[in-house]
Amino acid sequence: MLLKFRIAILLAFAVLLGLSHTHATGVKLSDEAEVIVLILDPTQAELYSAFGHSAFRISDPTNGIDMIFNYGIFDFDQPNFYLNFTKGKLYYKLGTGSYEGYKRYYYREDRTWREHVLNITQGDKQSIFEFLVDNAKPENANYYYNYCYDNCATRMRDVLATVLGDRVTYDYSFASDSLSYRGLMDKYLDHQPWGDLGIDICLGAEIDQTADGFHYQYMPLYLEEALQTATIQNDSTIVPLIAASTTISTSSEQPVDSAFKPIHLFVILFFVTGLITHRGLKYHANYRFIDVLLFGVTGLLGCFLLFLWFGTDHLSKYNYNLLWAMPLNLIGLFFLLKKSKPHWLHIYFLSLGGLQALLILVGVWLPQQIHLALIPLVLALALRSFYLAYFLQERKEIL
Repeated sequence: MLLKFRIAILLAFAVLLGLSHTHATGVKLSDEAEVIVLILDPTQAELYSAFGHSAFRISDPTNGIDMIFNYGIFDFDQPNFYLNFTKGKLYYKLGTGSYEGYKRYYYREDRTWREHVLNITQGDKQSIFEFLVDNAKPENANYYYNYCYDNCATRMRDVLATVLGDRVTYDYSFASDSLSYRGLMDKYLDHQPWGDLGIDICLGAEIDQTADGFHYQYMPLYLEEALQTATIQNDSTIVPLIAASTTISTSSEQPVDSAFKPIHLFVILFFVTGLITHRGLKYHANYRFIDVLLFGVTGLLGCFLLFLWFGTDHLSKYNYNLLWAMPLNLIGLFFLLKKSKPHWLHIYFLSLGGLQALLILVGVWLPQQIHLALIPLVLALALRSFYLAYFLQERKEIL
């Protein structure tokens, strides 16, 4: 509800405070005009804001223009919003609004933001302005959002590439650490452990590919770094792409780490599983609730991951979490709860246990990074699977 309210405020700025596209069309910028890249630092208020934000500002005092072009707007009221969100077909849009309106909003949000004036010719300023005005028309404004390949930062990068072309030269030394898309996300999620876990479970091996300097710019702070080290050829002169930089506001936010993290949950689960399994071995007792919890939850999660893989456009293909979150666990659990159990059931659990042990041993070499907090869960699955395989084969009468 809070997110919806914030988006509504931004949309209100666009309607009430923004220049209309009709008014902006055909305006010739004066020599005082500036094209400015606005960068907001991450904030831990929400998961979606943990990666920062970026937007264009066009300022021209002579023409009374001071407006923001923001590629990060989405509307809860768009048709089939939640269905499209689930399917990975969420429309974002280029919104416009008054700079002062956005400024007041971000002051209330206690955001750190900086502004970088582009060192470009008058013709380039006009071209960028006209491109943005045209792109903000209702028939052009919408685009399908993608976490890594099409977002508020990549749209800005691509606008500059379209208008300025190969006159811009980037120094990509900031990307020398050769991180993957997932690794870049992880840098911003230290204070969002549950969001980090959700991303690592739901997004597949595609985001474990190494990103180059060009693709690092899907993160706003790396877009900023790329611009700060770039040069541009203006006529016969090569100059820095950024003419001047200003820090507008500095946040007072002091991020607080979550007291209870995923690793705590899964370590507790592992020890509870170990204790129950020990008592089962010692007293030949039947604690079936732990099997319902382990195999039922992982089986349902596996079905959800398959849906993300085959039924959506999210970056969820080739998800190696299916090695532990297996839909087949639901079938195994179903037959485990039956009074008469098939003879092959012990083979299933023996194979499942072996697969979990193998995942622990060779997981570091998988094409996809498995979240470290999941290791105790995988160990619990292995322990319980071997236990069930043993009793299904040797002591069927107690099951």
